[in-house]
Amino acid sequence: MLLQKIKTWLRKNWLTFLMMLLLVVLIVSPSAKSWVMQQLLSTGVFNADIKKEGMANASSNTTFSFTNAQGVEASTASLKGKVVFVNFWASWCPPCRAEMPSLNELYKKLKDDNRFFFLFMNEDDDKMKAKQYLDKNRFNIPLFSRSGYVPTEIFSGTLPTTIVLNKEGKIVLQHTGMAGYNTDEFIRQLKELL
Repeated sequence: MLLQKIKTWLRKNWLTFLMMLLLVVLIVSPSAKSWVMQQLLSTGVFNADIKKEGMANASSNTTFSFTNAQGVEASTASLKGKVVFVNFWASWCPPCRAEMPSLNELYKKLKDDNRFFFLFMNEDDDKMKAKQYLDKNRFNIPLFSRSGYVPTEIFSGTLPTTIVLNKEGKIVLQHTGMAGYNTDEFIRQLKELL
């Protein structure tokens, strides 16, 4: 009798059941969330854009220290003269996962141009999880972590956060939340900073 009532309810409310099931999957699965977000990014609505007015209000409090995967420490102050692309991310963050394919493609296109420097700042507590995530997905971005205080003008704690510093070390793009970076327009805007 109960089984018959359930079947009847499902026949009448199959769409509601399907939507509830989808909602549960999205709540519990970071991979499912990031897949949905990747589909949204692919529409182009969330593409990054360096606006000229952002350059007029550029902040100069951008110096912080970072460590590479081998433990070598450096500072953004040593990168003056280069356009610096900084992305704060974590492997557990669905919006970070959603934009990672775009970031990886951007990096692959510009990594050999020594006028650019890419700082992919990982915020995972366990750096092995970050490395495993990158390896599993065949992303070849370099792994960095902060090694001290980062000015709030650069990073306030929201993931993902992306910053672009011009050759003088001033912020010309600050974007919190996911975005698409591997576009011809964004690459053109980056090259205009050279």
